[in-house]
Amino acid sequence: MNTTDNLDLFAEDGAPKKPADEVRFRLQNLREEIARHNQAYYVNDAPVISDAQYDALFNELLALEHTYPNLITADSPSQRVGAAPLDAFKKVQHAMPMLSLANAFSRDDVEAFDTRMRDELHEADLLGEDEQVMYAVEVKFDGLAINLRYEKGILVQAATRGDGQTGEDVTENVRTIRSIPLRLLTQTPPDVLEVRGEVLMQRKDFEALNVAQSLKGEKLFANPRNAAAGGLRQLDSSITAQRKLSFFAYGVGQTEDGSTTSTWTPKNFHDVVTQLAAFGLPVYSLDCVVKGAHGLLSFYESIQTQRDTLPFDIDGVVYKVNDITQQKALGFVSRSPRWAIAHKFPAQEMTTTVLEIDVQVGRTGAITPVARLAPVEVGGVVVSNATLHNIDELMRKDVRIGDTVVVRRAGDVIPEVVMSVLELRPNDARVFVMPTTCPECHSPILREEGEAVSRCTGGLICPAQVKQSLIHFAQRRAINVDGLGDKLIEQLVDVGLVKTPDDLYTLNVEQLAQLERMAQKSAQNVYDALQASKRTTLARFIYALGIRHVGEATAKALAQHFGRLDLIEQASFEALCEVPDVGPVVAQAIVTFFADERHQTVIKALIQCGLHWDDVTPQVKTDAEQGAFFGKTVVLTGTLPTLGRDEAKALLEAAGAKVTGSVSSKTDFVVAGAEAGSKLEKAQALGLAILDETAMLNMLEQ
Repeated sequence: MNTTDNLDLFAEDGAPKKPADEVRFRLQNLREEIARHNQAYYVNDAPVISDAQYDALFNELLALEHTYPNLITADSPSQRVGAAPLDAFKKVQHAMPMLSLANAFSRDDVEAFDTRMRDELHEADLLGEDEQVMYAVEVKFDGLAINLRYEKGILVQAATRGDGQTGEDVTENVRTIRSIPLRLLTQTPPDVLEVRGEVLMQRKDFEALNVAQSLKGEKLFANPRNAAAGGLRQLDSSITAQRKLSFFAYGVGQTEDGSTTSTWTPKNFHDVVTQLAAFGLPVYSLDCVVKGAHGLLSFYESIQTQRDTLPFDIDGVVYKVNDITQQKALGFVSRSPRWAIAHKFPAQEMTTTVLEIDVQVGRTGAITPVARLAPVEVGGVVVSNATLHNIDELMRKDVRIGDTVVVRRAGDVIPEVVMSVLELRPNDARVFVMPTTCPECHSPILREEGEAVSRCTGGLICPAQVKQSLIHFAQRRAINVDGLGDKLIEQLVDVGLVKTPDDLYTLNVEQLAQLERMAQKSAQNVYDALQASKRTTLARFIYALGIRHVGEATAKALAQHFGRLDLIEQASFEALCEVPDVGPVVAQAIVTFFADERHQTVIKALIQCGLHWDDVTPQVKTDAEQGAFFGKTVVLTGTLPTLGRDEAKALLEAAGAKVTGSVSSKTDFVVAGAEAGSKLEKAQALGLAILDETAMLNMLEQ
């Protein structure tokens, strides 16, 4: 972005040079570019650059005009607030101009503002020598500014800001916003009261709107601000009513009151907001009064930490001198009050260019398309990569290589591409094609029916998945290596000692002891646990392999059905489908896993390292031999008197039951102990059979 630093405007002594042709040319370009963006933002509701980029252009214009005031023209954007209203709406002349605010972007800007306020008020004898300025502070809503005119307490007109002098009459649309009172809640209203505030869309309503738009196959909105602006400026007010817009008041315009009984008597700005709330107008509860620059900056930091948890979007905070007498003394400049300033947050959205699109492999094998971007600062961080989530999302947004895109980064959320700016798409933009093999291990990429995410089938042998595979392999319910936790596994992988599960069994005590936070004794304990884990069960071993869709219950069903590992490895799709709890999707995942020679290599290596188990004798029970729990779905909840959760689960599964974690209409029995909670309540509501531990044990013995 160009700034005044790029122009040779100053002499060696620091004084401004005589305006050169390049200065005039730059000013003309800035005015034309800002005018185009005003049109896109205020009239078309379709901005093509971010707020931060617009602010940079506007600040450059202000800096140049401040240096060369003789070059200010009547049509400069600095002399007005936005763009002309649409011809489709009736024009409204504002009784008092709807001005915008000057901006602060840093701590120094805020301190300079406070110093300026103190000096000017002290000079006007409105502030003591050691006294600090009191400020009303509030969040800066990211919506559409609106003026509501009440006469004798009745809403008679609503108008947009427009260019600050003339706006658009949107009265009928505003009447559909339920949070705006059509009559003030007072028996003694002012003769005239103009309420200034912001129309916006809350995040939950925005998400619901885009879901509805998607289902209808219509264009999605980029953000809540665009959706709110588009909704408010509909010629058909019934469309506005469907948008679920919200409103918050934050100030007043014209006020007239000849009545002696009126309740409109505010002496400071905080009283104004309090009085508006008393009249039934919505105001936001985080607004308050603070003292001096320290109070301003503390409020800024507090709101910034809450920003992502608010129900609506904000892009900063606003500081206003609280005392109305002081406000009047400070006055106005051409486009903003001198007594107020907006302190902007780092931009959460910016535009940049997609240089390339490739994929990254997550630790569970999920394949995610990622846009490689021309670096851009978003939310205070330089972003060069942004997620596209999945191929469906990429196609829905129609993001192409070479596109100009809007990138969003909110809080600690991974940066994402929000949308492409189609107006700026180059002719040579390329469509992304999803690869068919994993870029890390070259295993096939599979997308199962009904799933949005494509996955690498590499499992144990995919470098991108190795840490997660090892964590799963060593966990208590799988091979159960006591003391081999997540952080230790990450260390082993990071230093290159372990790449596949069999590498764990080649480790010695000395290697383990050299790791961070591993003394000789703890190293010996981990080594001993590895040796002890070599004796396991067939079901645990199958589960530890991390075959997609194969959980504990399925692993046990496979072990009980086939009895031997080699029979499972050789089983056909049809044979697998005969196993209880195994359907077509699971069967195909098992066939695919064991068909990969690299998986077979790891399995053989583990057996060579000494992992072993007793073969299971397959048992097919007759109907007479099958107990009360055979083929039934059981839920355990609460604390049983003598059995642990795992013990009870093992007993039930040995009797042929399927133990699940949630209660539903498909549940056959609920075994409840002390402090059973919501699962027991749901079971009672559904009329399910509820057992205690004694009843469960009696049924197992039958």
